[in-house]
Amino acid sequence: MKKHLVIVESPSKSKTIEKYLGKEYRVVSSKGHVCDLATSGKEGLGIDVDHDFEPKYKISKEKKEVVKELKEYASKAQDIYLASDPDREGEAIAWHLARVLDLNTEDNNRIVFHEITKPAILEAMKEPRKIDMDLVKSQETRRMLDRIIGFKLSKLLQNKIQSKSAGRVQSVALKLIVDRENEIKAFKQEEYWTIHAQCKKQNKAFEADLVKVEGKKPKIKNEEEAKALLERCSGEYIVSSISKKQKKKQPKLPFTTSTMQQEASTKLGFGAKKTMSVAQKMYEGIDLGGNMEGLITYMRSDSTRLSDIFVSDAKKFITNTYGKEYVGHVHQKNGKNTQDAHEAIRPTNINRTPESIKDHLTNDQYRLYSLIYARTLASLMKDAVYDVTSVKITNNDLEFSASGQTMTFDGYYKVYSKYEKQSDALLPKLEENEVLKNVTPTSKQHFTEPPARYTEARLIKDLEEKSIGRPSTYATIIDTLQKRGYASLEKASETSKTKVFIPS
Repeated sequence: MKKHLVIVESPSKSKTIEKYLGKEYRVVSSKGHVCDLATSGKEGLGIDVDHDFEPKYKISKEKKEVVKELKEYASKAQDIYLASDPDREGEAIAWHLARVLDLNTEDNNRIVFHEITKPAILEAMKEPRKIDMDLVKSQETRRMLDRIIGFKLSKLLQNKIQSKSAGRVQSVALKLIVDRENEIKAFKQEEYWTIHAQCKKQNKAFEADLVKVEGKKPKIKNEEEAKALLERCSGEYIVSSISKKQKKKQPKLPFTTSTMQQEASTKLGFGAKKTMSVAQKMYEGIDLGGNMEGLITYMRSDSTRLSDIFVSDAKKFITNTYGKEYVGHVHQKNGKNTQDAHEAIRPTNINRTPESIKDHLTNDQYRLYSLIYARTLASLMKDAVYDVTSVKITNNDLEFSASGQTMTFDGYYKVYSKYEKQSDALLPKLEENEVLKNVTPTSKQHFTEPPARYTEARLIKDLEEKSIGRPSTYATIIDTLQKRGYASLEKASETSKTKVFIPS
C-alpha cells in the first residue's frame, strides 16, 4: 500500500514524478480541471449575480469517473499532496481537488515545482504550503468573466449575426485583425522616388543614398523630380567626412511564452498551438534511454528571470566550451504587468546539449529544444562587437551617405547565428577629401505600402504589448478564431511562405 498520494494534472507527468519519489508514493492525475461553473440558475451562468457574484460549481460530467478513482486512492493514503501546475489555473485545480476530496484547505498540502527534474521535485516535497486563495480568487474572477461575457454576449451574437461565440479575449484579438483589414482597405498608395550613387573603388562596389538637398531631407514625389535631381549630379563626388565608431549588439533575453511562440513561428514555422504542445511534452518528461527527464522549465511564463544556480552552471559551461571572454552577464527586463511567478523558459540542465539527446527526440522536439537552448545560452554571453564606418559624399549641394560594418567579436552569435542573421557590409578604403572617379547616379521608383496583415507572431506580440490575455491563452485564441471561422491563416502572396490572418 502506498502511504503518500500526489495528485498532478497530466497523466504523462505522473509516471516521471513517481519514479523520482519512490515506492512509498503513488502519483496520479486529475487530467486537468475536475470542476467547472454549473449551468443552472439565472441565465444559466452558474453565478448568483444578485448576491456578490457567488459561483456555483459542479463536478464535470466527463470527470465523475476520475473523481471517483481519486476518492478511492485518497481513502487509502496517509497524506495527500496537490501538485497541479504552478499557475492560477493550477491553484484553482488544487482548491477544487481539496474540496471534492474533503481536505482541509488550511493544511500545508500544496506543492509547486517549475521543472520536472529529480532535485526540483524532491525540493518541492520538502516545502509544502497552503493553497494560495488569492490566486484561486484571481482564477475564479477570470472564469466568471469568461462565463458572463461568453454566455450573454454569445447569445446576443447568435441571435443577431448567427456567429458561434464571443469571448473575453478572442473578441479583442478579432477586433485587432478586423481593424487592420479596414486600415488596408482605406489605404491610398503614394508614389515616391529615391536617388542613389553607385560607387566603385578597387573593384569593390558600394551604394550611397541621397540624404540631403541644400541641407534638407529630400521628398521626391515623381519621375520628373527624380530626373531634375539626377541632372544636378554633374560635379565631382567628394568624400567629405568619414567617421568610425564601435557598436555593440546585446543578446536577446531568455524566452517567455510569448517570445518563444513568436520566435518559433518566424524561425521554425511552428503555429502557437504546435509550439505549446511540443513544449508541454518536453516539460512533462522525455525518455532519455530509460530515464524520464523534464527537459525545459514550465512553458507558461511571462518572466525573463533565470535562477542563480542555473546562471552559475551556464557561465561555467560557457567558460569551458567557448572561453572566459564569452561570459556575459544576466539581462532581465519584465514589463509592468509581469506576474513573475516562474522563471524564463530554459533547459533544465545546460550540459544537456541538443546534440547529446537528439536520438531521443522527435524532429519537432529537437528543433524547439535547440532554439530554447541557444536562446538561453546566448542571453548569458557577451555582446557582439562591430566596427562601423559612416561616410558622407558631397556633389554640389547634394549629400550622399554610405555605411559599412565589420564584426570584430562574435560574442553571443557564437551560439545564436543560426537564428539571427547578420552580414558584414564592407566599404573600400576611403580618404577624406578623396574624389571618387567611378560613380553612376541612379533613381528608383517606390510606392508606399499598406500596414501588413497580422502573422501569428505579430498578433501575439501586439496582444502582449497591449496587455491583452495571458501567455497561456495566445495559442487558444488563435486556434478558436480559426475553428469558429472568424479569421483564416492564408499565404500573404503566391510566392510567400508567410501566412497572415484574413477576417471572414
